[in-house]
Amino acid sequence: MSGSTDRTTASGAAGPRRRHLLATAAGATLAGGLAAAQAFGGPGQQAPAAPADGGDDPAGRTHPFRGDHQAGVTTPAQDRMHFVALDVTTDDRQALQDMLRAWTRAAERMVAGAEAAPGGAVGLGPHGVPTDTGEALDLPPAGLTITIGYGPSLFRRFGLETRRPAGLEDLPRFGGDDLDPARSGGDLCIQACADDPQVAVHAVRNLIRLGFGTVAVRWSQLGFGRTSSTSTSQATPRNLFGFKDGTSNIKAEEGAALQDHVWVQAQDVPGASWMTGGTYLVARRIRMNIEVWDRSTLQEQEASIGRAKLSGAPLGGKDEFEQPDFTRPGTDGASAIDVRSHVRLAHPSSHGGRRILRRGYTFIDGSDGLGHLDAGLFFIAFCRDVGRQFVPIQRALSRSDLLNEYIEHTGSAVFACPGGLGEGEDWGTQLLG
Repeated sequence: MSGSTDRTTASGAAGPRRRHLLATAAGATLAGGLAAAQAFGGPGQQAPAAPADGGDDPAGRTHPFRGDHQAGVTTPAQDRMHFVALDVTTDDRQALQDMLRAWTRAAERMVAGAEAAPGGAVGLGPHGVPTDTGEALDLPPAGLTITIGYGPSLFRRFGLETRRPAGLEDLPRFGGDDLDPARSGGDLCIQACADDPQVAVHAVRNLIRLGFGTVAVRWSQLGFGRTSSTSTSQATPRNLFGFKDGTSNIKAEEGAALQDHVWVQAQDVPGASWMTGGTYLVARRIRMNIEVWDRSTLQEQEASIGRAKLSGAPLGGKDEFEQPDFTRPGTDGASAIDVRSHVRLAHPSSHGGRRILRRGYTFIDGSDGLGHLDAGLFFIAFCRDVGRQFVPIQRALSRSDLLNEYIEHTGSAVFACPGGLGEGEDWGTQLLG
């Protein structure tokens, strides 16, 4: 599990870019004020040009903000995540549209390694209120991606019911759910992922600041140590139970699988063309009962998962990436892989070949006051049709999964993530016209 990116790298790939913007604005208060005004209310401010990668320094890597799809879905999963769900606190449709436009400008700048607004940290002078919080001034971009989504509750307001995609529905309650309403739902979400936690937090913090008076935080989650791979270039990581996680996950290189299982097609969303090229995001906060798991035998652990702890191979097999053989007998004559194991119940063969793209993270949120860690998996999945993909998989798991002895679902939400933006487009116009 890798730590955060070194913030004092010799190359300083994007630190100089941020510092250059700072130095340019520091002695020009009036110019900085004008630039900030343009960034929040004027015509489209283009983010500074940024290199496609950081050369020899991965901390300097950037990802395109615009394209057919939002970044942060198939992007190679970064090491850190800051996720936040928000409620809209105004009935003013124009205010919501203006905020989404401002979010677009700020997000595009921050993804490129710049401040949220030109000269935002100090360029407005000693008597100006900064338009960037400043904690990322000396940090490289760290592969930042910003992904937004809209919850079902948003479409019950602002006359948006006719623009709600048919597939966006509140999730049903699953057996064993112990959901905290304060950790569930939301009108909007922001997912910021990066290889430096402060870069991700800076992105979310500045978008929240821009939304003051229009949105308020409902709940948030910090995550570290990705729990799945979204590219064949990445090794399979381990979760807090010590097992390799997401071995059979859909990868960015699987173009046909992405079209079939992840990206929403035009025919899926009549009347909601803004969702074409988008996807649905399912978020589940899954607390792991670490202390109970740690007192279980290796045999019990492997039987619950259906894989060998060391190699990640399906039980009875030898290689992590070989297909599980659910007919292979074990030493006792029964199937080597228990019919109630997580692997068996979640496998595409149990669900008509349907798959999802996982992009979750580990969390540790202190203790519960009883000497137990409040820790687990912040599960994120992207899919083309929540009702046909995620819901049947989760229903099967909630009924029979041997892992249920060791986990509980404490938070839940679903969001529609729009398709990518073209040049000159913004989130406000995309959703609200």
